[in-house]
Amino acid sequence: MKIALVGYGKMGKIIDEIATKRGHEVVARLKETPTAENLNNPDVVIEFSLPEVAFDNIKACLENKVPVICGTTGWLERKAEVENLAIQNETAFLYGSNFSLGVNLFFALNEKLADLMKSVDEYSCQLEEIHHIHKLDAPSGTAISLAEGIFKNNPKYDAWKLEETQDKQLGIFAIREDEVPGTHSVFYRSEVDEIEIKHTAFNRNGFALGAVVAAEWIKDKKGNFTMKDVLGL
Repeated sequence: MKIALVGYGKMGKIIDEIATKRGHEVVARLKETPTAENLNNPDVVIEFSLPEVAFDNIKACLENKVPVICGTTGWLERKAEVENLAIQNETAFLYGSNFSLGVNLFFALNEKLADLMKSVDEYSCQLEEIHHIHKLDAPSGTAISLAEGIFKNNPKYDAWKLEETQDKQLGIFAIREDEVPGTHSVFYRSEVDEIEIKHTAFNRNGFALGAVVAAEWIKDKKGNFTMKDVLGL
């Protein structure tokens, strides 16, 4: 495949390396807004940029009828607009708050546990995420996805907030520490014990590989998708 990389920071460089190893050709490495000219006619775009430019980047690619894999977080108030653009332009869009295979299995486990806990009133849920000090948004997109999985399966909670859980607001602690790639924990605490599920990333390679696998999967498809579609979860 011909892949254009929009956003060429640490993640972009790792994706470049993995895509090349898997036999793909990287035809553009952009730090600027994509255009028909600088995209160089790719089969798919992988977008890992910054929250403040992600929407414009994605919009430009979709309007050029190029499918987009997006891993940028912190811009999701405009996600519905992007999904409409994908339909209007007869192309495809896939957003992932986290492309790691392990994290997507963790999402499924989180939803199952939330369903099991919905009728056990003795426990209160709390989330925690730890990331490197360079991460701009808080909480992480992965933590928000975990929270949404809980809302869907446990009617005790219907919104999230930073800090402690209170009533129907699920609490998320967002910690920024050194060069941590990403650690996410879900706790259910009672007066007598605690249940915890946790995912720890050792490096960024899992995120990058998942993004390339998603790009391979989305080729020639139309519509809006998630990693659940890619992995058949």
